[in-house]
Amino acid sequence: MKKKVLLMGKSGSGKTSMRSIIFANYIARDTRRLGATIDVEHSHVRFLGNLVLNLWDCGGQESFMEQYFASQKDNIFRNVEVLIYVFDVESRELDKDMHYYQSCLEAILQNSPDAKIFCLVHKMDLVAEEQRDIIFKEREEDLKRLSKPLECTAFRTSIWDETLYRAWSSIVYQLIPNVKALEHSLYYFANVVDADEVLLFERATFLVISHCQRKNHRDSHRFEKVSNIIKQFKLSCSKLGAKFSSMEVRNSIFAAFIDTFTSNTYVMVIMSDPSIPSEATLINIRNARKYFEELENPNSMNATNAIHSAHAARGMANGGPSHYYSHHQQHQQLQQQFLQQQQQQQYHNANNPYH
Repeated sequence: MKKKVLLMGKSGSGKTSMRSIIFANYIARDTRRLGATIDVEHSHVRFLGNLVLNLWDCGGQESFMEQYFASQKDNIFRNVEVLIYVFDVESRELDKDMHYYQSCLEAILQNSPDAKIFCLVHKMDLVAEEQRDIIFKEREEDLKRLSKPLECTAFRTSIWDETLYRAWSSIVYQLIPNVKALEHSLYYFANVVDADEVLLFERATFLVISHCQRKNHRDSHRFEKVSNIIKQFKLSCSKLGAKFSSMEVRNSIFAAFIDTFTSNTYVMVIMSDPSIPSEATLINIRNARKYFEELENPNSMNATNAIHSAHAARGMANGGPSHYYSHHQQHQQLQQQFLQQQQQQQYHNANNPYH
């Protein structure tokens, strides 16, 4: 399943830098060596197995922009699923930026009227912190007004903080098939294992693609912060020749588990009861893997059954058939496993003449 994504904006607005950070594992300081995009750069990003983002990074020099709206209009703007237009917040040619943006909207209306529109007000780190909310609100209101009759969603972004991950997670979320079934399944999973929160990350980009929250949390930017931190840690592991697969963080307040989940995702499970044995949570993650693998393949019969089950399970905290274990069941199971191992070892010792 291919989905065409147009990435547009004036030259120097930061399009290629953000694309390189999200999809090519760059870190912010390394983007300084990237050159300007010439004409259109095409890339195919495999995302969640059968979802492929056909990303068109369009150079923003004036000569190219004029061609897009003249000789290349049908080719550029046909069959677009998402338009992402990037504005440099400190641009000295805001009127020209808005003119090009409106030209994009006219071309989208003619060729892809159902496309989703996103505007990124970028390089917000260059604005004084106390002015950021005011400036962004003004730009957002202008963009929504200029976008009519289309609707646009605006984000403020910077490559130097978590806002970039927040914006791209929200954009990609709207492209994922079966995303509602994923959410329903996470809700059921979180309730059965009594987790405070469960997050699902796309494996390559570490963007949050789905989550379930059962307890309020004061930090609304925590997902993007976690994405940023874990991705940087994963890149550090790669540079050392090590492979990142899982992590456990535990203190007196909470326990968090990050583990490989399906072939396309990582999962993060947060518990407010740090006394829960690690093995108990890891058993539940392992038992849930096959079910979520099926959800990611919308063409299989098993996935259809899984989706129906996910809808039926929504809102159920207990009861019904489940392969997950409550904490009491987990404790009993772990005790049984330990006793079995002890019995096997005793039998081995008793029958081993060399012991």
